[in-house]
Amino acid sequence: NVSHFCRENHHFQALKQEVDRCLPCLRSGGSMRIWSAGCSNGQEALSAAITLLEYAPEIARYDLRILATDIDPQVVRFARIGTYSDRQMAGVPPALLEKYFEKSEVSLKETYYTARPSLLGIIRFNELNLLSKWPMRKRFDVIFCRNVVIYFDLATQERLWPGFHQYMAADGVLFLGHSERIAQPEKFGFGCTGPTTYRPHAA
Repeated sequence: NVSHFCRENHHFQALKQEVDRCLPCLRSGGSMRIWSAGCSNGQEALSAAITLLEYAPEIARYDLRILATDIDPQVVRFARIGTYSDRQMAGVPPALLEKYFEKSEVSLKETYYTARPSLLGIIRFNELNLLSKWPMRKRFDVIFCRNVVIYFDLATQERLWPGFHQYMAADGVLFLGHSERIAQPEKFGFGCTGPTTYRPHAA
């Protein structure tokens, strides 16, 4: 359950390119779906939401949803509330902190901030075991599964890759953590297109 805002920021910079790709579809009535798989306490999903809203404010008017899932019910409950200490807010610039969070509690030791409804409103936090059946119906344009599979052995990882491939849009993208790789990505229908970045490719 270790996480922080804007962790491995190059993925959030790459997310902006996915916004450019999806905006024409959104404007014509389509949707954009993002999945934070292994979301921990929610900072990754919130970082993605902030990135989207800052880069393309109009995106909030469209059919945009971020699904954030974790096996741990305690961190899912924490993420749904969206309240973080100033220590946990490290990495969020003051301007964004003021824009997307409100000061909710001040103690002698720490100040706490709660994500505003405009931010939490585009995220759905749910419990999910990645090694169980996945109930989602739509494919995802972007999947974050970072610093999760590092805890699985190779055989378990290889059970996950086909699932991610199945649930990705044809032009979607999968982001892994900085120390994670798909061994033989072509075996699972992926191509590596950047640092810990994978896209499905045609068979």
